[in-house]
Amino acid sequence: MSSTVIRPCPHCGALNRIPANHLTDHGRCGSCKQVLLPVDQPIEADATLFQEVVSTARVPVLVDFWASWCGPCRLAASEVSALAREMVGRAVVLKVDTEAHPEVASQFQVQGIPNFVVLKNGRVVMQRAGVTPRSEMRRWLEAA
Repeated sequence: MSSTVIRPCPHCGALNRIPANHLTDHGRCGSCKQVLLPVDQPIEADATLFQEVVSTARVPVLVDFWASWCGPCRLAASEVSALAREMVGRAVVLKVDTEAHPEVASQFQVQGIPNFVVLKNGRVVMQRAGVTPRSEMRRWLEAA
C-alpha cells in the first residue's frame, strides 16, 4: 500500500491524501477542486513514509533527524521549516524523530542530532550533524 500525506485544503478545509510521489506537484482538492500547491513544510515521516518518499522523489530530499528533548534540534526547526517554504516544489523536507523511529536513524549511523542527510534518487549525497544555517542547507539541496 502506498504511503500518503494528509493535507487540509487551504480553501475549504477538506482533508486530501497526497501520494508520496506527488508531494512536489500541484494538485486539486477532492472536495472543492481548488488548486493544492506542493508541500511547503517539513513532513513528519515514519519508516514507511520515509522509504516511499526517498525512493520515489524526483527532487532532492533533506532529512532532519531530531528528537523532542534536543535543544539544538528545536533551534534548527525554524530554519528547516523556512527552508521547506523556500524550496517548495524543488525539494522535499522530511523530519524523522530518532526516538520514535530509531530504525531509520540507524540506517544512516546517526549518532548526534540534529543530523541532516540529503538524498537524491535514493542515494546519500551528503550528511552532517549539528545546527546548520539555512543558507548552507539550501546550497546542499541546490547542489544535489
